[in-house]
Amino acid sequence: MAGRGSKLESVRVAAVILAGGQGRRMGGADKGLIEYQGRPLIDWALAALTPQVDELVISANRNFDAYAAYGHRVLPDTLPDFPGPLAGVLAALQAVAADWLLVAPCDTPRLPADLAARLLAAAQRANVPLAVAADAVRVHHSCFIVRADQRDHLAAYLARGARAVRHWQAELPSTAVRFEAACFANVNQPQDLQAS
Repeated sequence: MAGRGSKLESVRVAAVILAGGQGRRMGGADKGLIEYQGRPLIDWALAALTPQVDELVISANRNFDAYAAYGHRVLPDTLPDFPGPLAGVLAALQAVAADWLLVAPCDTPRLPADLAARLLAAAQRANVPLAVAADAVRVHHSCFIVRADQRDHLAAYLARGARAVRHWQAELPSTAVRFEAACFANVNQPQDLQAS
C-alpha cells in the first residue's frame, strides 16, 4: 500500500465496494445511487476507501454507466441469478492484481479512514487470510480484508450453493478488529436516510 507506512508498502491492497444488490428493502432502488445527506451513498464509500488502497473497483449489476462515471472499473457478478455479496467479492478477486482485497458495502457512509491499514495489520500479525471489522457488540461481516489467494476457496464455496458471508468467513482462519460501532451504521431502509 503506497504511502501507508514502510511495513505495508510492499503489499498491494485493492478494494471492492459492493453495490450489486437488488435493494429489496429500499423498494428495488439501487442503493449505491440513493442520496444520503446530499450525496449518493457510493460517493461516501469512495471518499473513505480510495485513499486507503492501491486500486478500487465497484461491484454492480445495473446502472453501469452511472458507476463508471466515478472513474473506477465496474465489475458485474460472474455468477448468474444474484447469488449475493460474495459473488461481487469473487468477481473482484478474479479481476484485481493485489495481495489483499478490502471489502465494504456501498451503504455504509461512515467507514473508518484506517479500515484497510488496521485490518491488514491484524491479519498479518495473526498470520491469517482474513480480518473482519467488529465493534463491542457485533461482527460486521460485510467489512473485511481477505488475502487474494483465497479466491479458489471462495469459488468452491459458491459452487456448492452456499451464499452466507459469515459462514464462508467461518471456514477461514481469521481475526476480528474492533472499531467504533458508528463507523458501520448503514442505510438499509428508507427511514435510515433521515438519520444524521
